[in-house]
Amino acid sequence: MRLSEIFTSIEGEGVFFGTKTMFVRLAGCPLKCHWCDTPYAIPMDSGYAHTIDEVKEMISCELQENTYKVNFTGGEPLAQHEAVIELAKFVRKKGVKTYLESACYDSARFAKVLPYIDICKIEFKMKDARAVVDDKYYNNLLKNELECLKIATEAGKMPYIKVVVTNSTDVDEFSALVKEVFRVASPKNIAGFIIQPSHKTDEPVLERLFAFYDAVYPFYDQVRVVPQLHKIIGAR
Repeated sequence: MRLSEIFTSIEGEGVFFGTKTMFVRLAGCPLKCHWCDTPYAIPMDSGYAHTIDEVKEMISCELQENTYKVNFTGGEPLAQHEAVIELAKFVRKKGVKTYLESACYDSARFAKVLPYIDICKIEFKMKDARAVVDDKYYNNLLKNELECLKIATEAGKMPYIKVVVTNSTDVDEFSALVKEVFRVASPKNIAGFIIQPSHKTDEPVLERLFAFYDAVYPFYDQVRVVPQLHKIIGAR
């Protein structure tokens, strides 16, 4: 597998923000979001080559007491889904929760990894993320994201949803996405809906954040606007 880095910090995103977390950052991502805050992990040949056993040893050496979860992130962990499965099995044997931080671009790979994941986030990309080259690929990405949401809820995983928004994010597009999300998943089957403002890249103003919030609230009143906490407190 190709690994970018392993480190422990404070989780700064989503419904589990504030928890002591080990981050296992896999290298390589097929998407190209323009606001990505880990561009060094995007190239498929980035990071360093390791055997699975070497990474297991690294996890064992770096795992700190009272760590709440191990976050498999990237890059894009589904690009190396077989490695994630083996590492997640290993982490679970240590009695630590496993967490998948994925763009959910491949529902078939997601379905294979899911049985070994305790905490699941489904991230939806808006068009202004520029994650893919054109509408054809974007529609396929959205289809996979919705399928991942369906798979996770049917498996009883209580996933939470995250959408990164910028000041350029189209409110009507966002509203249409929200309707699709709650067509696929019942509010009682998700653990949260996080609207994450972009950081230092086309940051959304308060009025725009209200518009995104108001699009979700009629469907799900536990919606939250949560910035990246780790950047605010100066954590990695």
